[in-house]
Amino acid sequence: MTALFSAATYARLYLETEDHGDLTKKGRYYWMALGAFASKTVACAMEHPALKYGTPDYGKVMTSLAKGNLWLFYDIAPWHWAYSMDADSFWMCKASRNAQDEAMEPTVQRSMKAMPWAAEALPVMGQFKKNQHIDAGFKAVQEIEELPVTDILKRPKKQLENLMSIAKHEQGSVLQPLIYEDDVFAFFVKVQRMPIANRIAPPLELVFAAACETHDPELKSVAPEGTKMENYESRMKWIGEAAKDFHKLMQTRQSYMEAELKTIASWVSNA
Repeated sequence: MTALFSAATYARLYLETEDHGDLTKKGRYYWMALGAFASKTVACAMEHPALKYGTPDYGKVMTSLAKGNLWLFYDIAPWHWAYSMDADSFWMCKASRNAQDEAMEPTVQRSMKAMPWAAEALPVMGQFKKNQHIDAGFKAVQEIEELPVTDILKRPKKQLENLMSIAKHEQGSVLQPLIYEDDVFAFFVKVQRMPIANRIAPPLELVFAAACETHDPELKSVAPEGTKMENYESRMKWIGEAAKDFHKLMQTRQSYMEAELKTIASWVSNA
């Protein structure tokens, strides 16, 4: 599975065009919109010439990026699919999600364990179990559903709560232990901060467009100088700022943002 496929699926979940989506509830899965742009950014970075031809451990770095993308998708997308299919069942069953559950269908268990890096990924990311960030993120989803689209005060606030709760989960519970604490990947992101490497490395920015690059400064969030990507707290400071930039665009340029997300969503058929 490629980063483009995960980006497309995240966009479809936000747009409610994924299976079991509900167009009348568009906007409830707010993190998914930002997640689509972020996953697209990963795909762009993986194809950047400086990374492909100027990184001694390119293969290992790509493995880390692919691993993080894959297992974040396996963790986060099923929560949303389950909620879309049956919210009542979701609330009753969310505490029982556990990759070690002996009652799991054997075919599913075998398929899961056969996935790349499964033996490494599942233990460090908590065996897919829910945590306080998942609880908070979906509580916000429920509250968003109850608010009319015309509520321009409470609804955006709850959307941002959803985004930040899920962001804390994806960054702290999945990506931090899975890739940022890997010695090779942590060393790679440290090297990227060095003056010479910094000039040729892919820019540390999140572009709010289907394209990899933009010349419009309003449509991207650039990591503040001194951001240490391998450090959760440092990384989350930037993500918090990026979330604010994204949130502002979703309020002031929603038509543009959703048009870009529709383009990303279309990649699901050829990713």
